[in-house]
Order: sequence, then structure tokens, then C-alpha cells
Amino acid sequence: MAEPELQTSPTAGTAAQVELATALARAGARQMTAEQAIGEANRLTVHGPAAAAALYKTWLACNAGDPGLPAIYFNYAVCLSDSGDLAGAVNALRETIRLKADFGPAYINLGSLLERMGMAGPAVETWLSYVGLQAGVTPDALSYKLLALKQTGRVLEAAQEDAAAEDALRQSLELNHDQPDVVQHVIALRQRQCKWPVLAASDRLEPAKLQPAISPLSAAYHTDDPIFHLANAYHYARRTIGRPPRPRLVEVPRAPEPGRRLRIGYVSSDLRDHAVGFAMTDVLESHDRGRVEVFAYYCGINTVDETQRRTRRAVDHWTDLNGLDDARAAQVIRQHGIDILVDLNGYTKDARTKVFAMRPAPVAVNWFGFPGSMGSPYHHYIVADNVIIPPENELYYSEKVLRLPCYQPNDRKRIVAPAPTRQEAGLPEDAFVFCCLNGMQKLTPRCFERWMAILRQVPDSVLWLLGGTPDTNERLRAQAQAAGVAGERILFADRRSNPHHLARMQLADLFIDTFPYGAHTTASDALWVGLPILALSGRSFATRVCASLVTAAGLPELVCRTSEEYVARAVELARDRPQLAALRARLKAGRDTCTLFDTPGLVRSLEDLYAGMQEDRRAGTLPRPDLANLDLYHEIGAAEDLEARETLDDEAYLAHYRERLADFDADFPVRADRRLWAG
Repeated sequence: MAEPELQTSPTAGTAAQVELATALARAGARQMTAEQAIGEANRLTVHGPAAAAALYKTWLACNAGDPGLPAIYFNYAVCLSDSGDLAGAVNALRETIRLKADFGPAYINLGSLLERMGMAGPAVETWLSYVGLQAGVTPDALSYKLLALKQTGRVLEAAQEDAAAEDALRQSLELNHDQPDVVQHVIALRQRQCKWPVLAASDRLEPAKLQPAISPLSAAYHTDDPIFHLANAYHYARRTIGRPPRPRLVEVPRAPEPGRRLRIGYVSSDLRDHAVGFAMTDVLESHDRGRVEVFAYYCGINTVDETQRRTRRAVDHWTDLNGLDDARAAQVIRQHGIDILVDLNGYTKDARTKVFAMRPAPVAVNWFGFPGSMGSPYHHYIVADNVIIPPENELYYSEKVLRLPCYQPNDRKRIVAPAPTRQEAGLPEDAFVFCCLNGMQKLTPRCFERWMAILRQVPDSVLWLLGGTPDTNERLRAQAQAAGVAGERILFADRRSNPHHLARMQLADLFIDTFPYGAHTTASDALWVGLPILALSGRSFATRVCASLVTAAGLPELVCRTSEEYVARAVELARDRPQLAALRARLKAGRDTCTLFDTPGLVRSLEDLYAGMQEDRRAGTLPRPDLANLDLYHEIGAAEDLEARETLDDEAYLAHYRERLADFDADFPVRADRRLWAG
């Protein structure tokens, strides 16, 4: 057998080759036990995985029948994988399993390799085959079964196999319900499938064990309870993000001298063909380079699309954080001397919140990516507007609230394809088309009930939704039928590229928004193409964004305050076509002058906010996030019926929390805070 090449200096290479030759000779002469072979291979790995793989290959050839074969094959597979020989690693792992059928790590690694090779189906089959083994219930066996189920759920979820993914993750929770990350995915999957109630109980799993672990984003879909949103974000930051490792990064440098451009860093996984990426391009292009130097830090999927190319051209500096661990990413940002670091993710997919926890910049800002407070000790400011966070609602946020004329950025250069006909879009020619092209996860039972009440009162109407899986679509049609509305009146739009999606939105008559999590960028898209939106405004951030956008577009009369008003107004507009036509004409006429689409004005206001933050930094008056009693607020909210919150008016809502705080205080004194408890 030829010796592998070793990438070392000439002298070191000679020594390494001698070391490897000696080990190979011993293995070939059967003078090495399996345990000794593993130890020797571990020493050889300093010269690269190929050396260790060569030793394992020789040992395997000369030790047929040895009881240590499974361990050697497993380690051999690791070396082959590290060397890039994935097919060889797969074969070695299959041999491991043949020799030791209950060896959990081999199944986990084999499934992972198959997934890397593009064989997701066989990967899932591999993991489930281990789950189905009747192995002894040992801690190790249980641990690997849980991991196999989680891996299965992850891959199936990515493949849009939502029901199968949920089933795998539920099995995992049945075995061990103390898995907050699995709970979060189960809830999110049920929301995406419109499986109500989303906090579904089972024989071994009660809703009380599910609700405290709900993710911040799913909580925003689930309830109009901004106190719980804040407390849950804080709980998530402590439990999932945690404290940064020690030692911390070096001390924050002094504020730069006056006159030097501010260095603004934007961190996002979505600077690509994504709602956030579409909206941010115009902002990045419009920044005044005399005031700011713009850095983009990308942490999303590996892709190169037109939105990302445009973003790269717009910024002064582009850094891909993929492949960098959190500490290294934080150090890179620190080395760039960033003054203000803007979090465009919040608690959303592929966020790098742990980087923010390391405080790589002296100022951190929560804007646009996440509809609510971060509840963290390291986000100083949240950027909103007067509609989303009026002064009386500031108690729902740990950050200091700063405001733009309208919180949401927009791209004035977005491309709209030629409009299709209703027939081409699968819509009836003469019916009144209500639409809501939000994601399925934003639908709730109460929201759907309101829509069915509207359809019952407007018999010649249909409801056009953005489609989910076939099972989810049929589930909603069955729900409509049960509510007295023919299932065929619920129509579904397929996924389209953004220009074609924008084009078809013009075919609808009225966009009726979801609640509690309303339309965000989808609302701006609809308003851009002249489609009026009926919004229902609540207490929390996500319930008020659409109200902000509709107001900024010049149609404040389309913002409703109660569900009864929302239903009545939708019916009124469907019956009064001239009124709706006038609203549509007003929307189109004001598009290029309204606040919503004044991106240059937004950017100037944003730069003024950044300048104010810098002044706070210079003066030593940076705000300190208010996190008092949030653990207690989380405990209170997690024990309540969160879905019922939207039935309470503001006074009753706040009174309920104060009553529960008083109950706690009677047993264990509660320290005063600046929200609801004066002590």
C-alpha cells in the first residue's frame, strides 16, 4: 500500500513518514490491538487524516474477526470523511452497522453523510431505522434516538414535508419533553400547517409544557400580548443565546473624533432574494457617504442572486460571516471599528445573536428584521414609528424606542411583471376577490373565523390565499365548509418570483390582513401596486406594522380597532365598489409622494437617529435595557390562555397582569419596576 503524502516540511516529513511506516508495519504484523490502533491513529492525525486512514485500512485488512472491528470501522469512516472521501466513509459506516447493529453514532453519522451527498431520503431512512430498533433503554441509546428524530425532523421540514417532520419531532418529545428547541419546531410546524390548536396536547405532553418554550417569532404569530412577547424574548435570550464566553472581547474603544464618518454595520442572513433583502437595497444605495461608511455582514444561505449582487455594489464593505464561529465573527466586526451595529434578523432564521452578545460594537440596534423587543442586555435601541410604538406602549420594550416617519424601508426600483388575467391566475372573473397573501403561519382560528363571517355576508366573493402544502390547503377548505362557506370559495396562489407575485396582486379587490401578526413587506408590495389593505391594529408590534404602512400610504381610514369594525368594514367595501375604487385611485395617485415610499426621507431620518446614538455614546448616556422582573412576567404569561388575549381591551389586559403580580407579591415580595408594578 502506498504511503499517503504528508504536507509538512522536508525534515518533519521524513519523521512523519517514518512514524507512519512503523505504525503500518506493526498493524500489518498484527502487533497492535484495536485500542492501540485508535491511539496511534489519533497521534498520526497531526499529519492529516490520510495518515490515520492508512493505518486503519491496514489494520482492518489484517484483523478480520477482531471484536474491535466496529470501533475501527467507525473511526476509519471519520478519517475518510475528513479526507473528503464521502463514499468511502459511507461504506465504512455501513460495515460498522453490519457488525454492531445497535451502534447509534454510526447511524447518526451515516445519515449526515448521505444528506451531505444529496440523498435526503436515504438519510431519513437511516435515522428512522435506528429509532425503530428495540435496543435497551440506556441513556446513550435514548440520546441517539432523540438525535436521530431531531435530524429527521430537520431534514423533512426543509423538504416541506411538514406533517412527517412534526410526527418525528413529536416522537422525540414523547421520549423526552424537556427539549425546548424541539417544542419550538413543533409549534412552528403546526402554525405553518394551520393545525389548530397549535399547542396540541398528547397523553404525555400537556400544553403547559409547550407554551413556556414557544419561540419569540411563533409567539408573535400566536398572541397579541406584548408583555409576554418581551418576557419571552428575554427568556429566550437567557436560555438559548446565553452568556458570552469568557474572556470578553477587549474593551470598547473611545468614541471617534468629531467629523469622522460613522461606521454602520448591518448584520443579516437575508441580504438576498428575500423580503428583507428586497426592502434594504434602496436604503443601502441611498446612504449619504459623507455621513456614514456602510458595512454589510452576511450570515445566510450560500447564494448569489441579483438582490445580493445589488447589495454588494451598494455597500462600502461586504463580509461573509459564514464559516466563522461567533467569537471570530465578533472579532472581525470589532477590528473594523464599527460604531453602530444594526441587527436585521432579531430572533429569526440564521440569526447571529450570539455575536451581538459579545458586544463587538459599542452600540447595537434592533430594526426591521424582527417585530418586537429583543429583551436582551445588549440591544440598546429599537427603531419604530409613532403608529407601531406610541409613547404609551413603550413599556413593552426593553430597548430605548426611536422613531422614523415610517419604520419600514422600501425599494422604489422593484420590478413588476406584466399583469396576468384573472383567468390565468385561476380567479373568477366577476367575483369580489378578498385576498391575503401572507404566509400560512400567520393564520389563527379567530382570524379565520372573521374571514368566514365576511364571506358569509358577501355571497359573490372568494378568498385568495398564498398556498401551503396540499394537506394544509384542504384543511382550510374543510374549516371553511364547517363554518358554512363552500370550500371551493377558498382559492390558493402558488409561489412565484417577486416581480410576478407583485403583478398578480393587482387582480384582487381588497387585501384583508391577518391578526395578530399582520402583513409587513407583503403589505408594502400590495400598496405599491395599488391594492388597498384593511388592517386590524392591536397592542403588539406585529399587530401594528400594517396599520403603520396603510397610514403612511395615505389611507388611515382602513385601520380598524376592533374585530367587529374589521368585519363590518370589509363587508361595506365589498358592497360599495365606488368607495373602494376611490380608495384605490387615491392610493395610486399618492404612491410616489407618500411617506411609505419616501426612501430618501427614511434614510436621512435614520442617519439622524444614528448621529443621536453616537452623541449618547460620547456623552456616556447610552440607554441600559430594562429587564426588571421579566422572568416573573414570563412565568405569569406562560400560564395563561395567550390566544384569548385579543379579546381583552387595553385596560383589562394591563389590569390582569397587575392582579397576577399582586398574587405573587402576597407570597413572595416582588421588587418594583417601571412597567406595571410600583411595589
